[in-house]
Amino acid sequence: MKKLGLLAIILFGVSVQAQGPNLEKDYKAIEDKVIDWRRYFHEHPELSNREFETSKKIAKHLESLGIEVQTGVAHTGVVGILKGNKPGKVVALRADMDALPVTERNDLPFKSNVTSEYQGKEVGVMHACGHDTHVAILMGVAEVMSKNKDKIKGTVKFIFQPAEEGAPPGEEGGAALMIKEGVLQNPDVDAIFGLHINSQTPVGTIRYKSGGTMAAAQRFQINVKGKQSHGSQPWSGVDPILISAKIIDGLQTIISREMNLTNEAAVITVGKITSGVRNNIIPESAEIVGTIRTLDYDMQKQLNQRMKEMVKSIAEAYKGEATVDIASGTAITYNNPELTEQMIPTIQAVAGIENVKVAKAVTGAEDFSFYQEKVPGLFFFLGGMTPGTTASYPHHTPDFLIDDSGMLLGVKTLTQMSFDYLDNDKTPRLEMQPKG
Repeated sequence: MKKLGLLAIILFGVSVQAQGPNLEKDYKAIEDKVIDWRRYFHEHPELSNREFETSKKIAKHLESLGIEVQTGVAHTGVVGILKGNKPGKVVALRADMDALPVTERNDLPFKSNVTSEYQGKEVGVMHACGHDTHVAILMGVAEVMSKNKDKIKGTVKFIFQPAEEGAPPGEEGGAALMIKEGVLQNPDVDAIFGLHINSQTPVGTIRYKSGGTMAAAQRFQINVKGKQSHGSQPWSGVDPILISAKIIDGLQTIISREMNLTNEAAVITVGKITSGVRNNIIPESAEIVGTIRTLDYDMQKQLNQRMKEMVKSIAEAYKGEATVDIASGTAITYNNPELTEQMIPTIQAVAGIENVKVAKAVTGAEDFSFYQEKVPGLFFFLGGMTPGTTASYPHHTPDFLIDDSGMLLGVKTLTQMSFDYLDNDKTPRLEMQPKG
């Protein structure tokens, strides 16, 4: 038994041994730079498709490393191409750059005091989702790998992407536009890796899930038509606000009573309702806007169909009319199972087996999913919560906070994954969750 146990330990140790070069000196040299970059971007955030200064700083850094640089991709995107001294495959690494229309409440020396215009309103601007850390991490990866160009078997493509949070109304942007403009070509990408820092995952920890890991997102708009009347005589009109309330209530029964939630999670959220001009007028119309999140395309199809049926029927029951428009957003973020299995030993070797956790799927969405529809991809979550902390603020909130001591693990992981993937002659087959 002792011999078998020792053999198991040896074999297990081999299974999680990263194959790339030892870069500890380079990692130690880059950590302070990565933190400084992150704090700069946090203090100077820019909204989607408006990342002008951010992209300039990124491009200048990549050029200083001798990396081939493309700018103006998908408006403000930056792409760096680093060719190794040996021929081989092409791996892409992606970081998103945009901030959110959120006013920061944190008391940090690098707190954002930036304001801008968003949909006609003056708003605060904040990196309330950690994209500042993603940019800094990838800049660090680029520097480390450029110093070890002689050890690269193939090519690394660094993708700094704008507008992950969504392009402004009337504009294209994000991953979809980058793909449309050829970011996965010339040279053609064989696989892509990405990460997302998480304020509720402890520093030093990495979470991942093979297969569907983040939800597909859709935007819906319901237009309700009633009949205007005096507020004192509701019987003489048709109240679109009342109809809207019934519709909103009814939509939740689709989730709670019709979706098989033991299969996958699903969400319908109403984020905005607009109607009326004053207290004593029943208005003629109302508008309801919201989001749908699904992790299974068959469930998405069923949910969409039931929304259209229910909205129409509820409005008619109260003598009104209503239409539903559902617009596609992101696809399901689907981690290629073969690629995931291939790369998990590397992640475990870098972070430590005990720090790599299998996660459940989440109903947040990511346009990284569009890359995964074209090439095998792996997207994972990096811990950003201060060790010992038991509670933290969620993403997209004014109090969102990241401990930047966790970023070096992101640099190490993406770097080592790149080396190990390129050193392995195996190329995973493209595999996606079937669309219903």
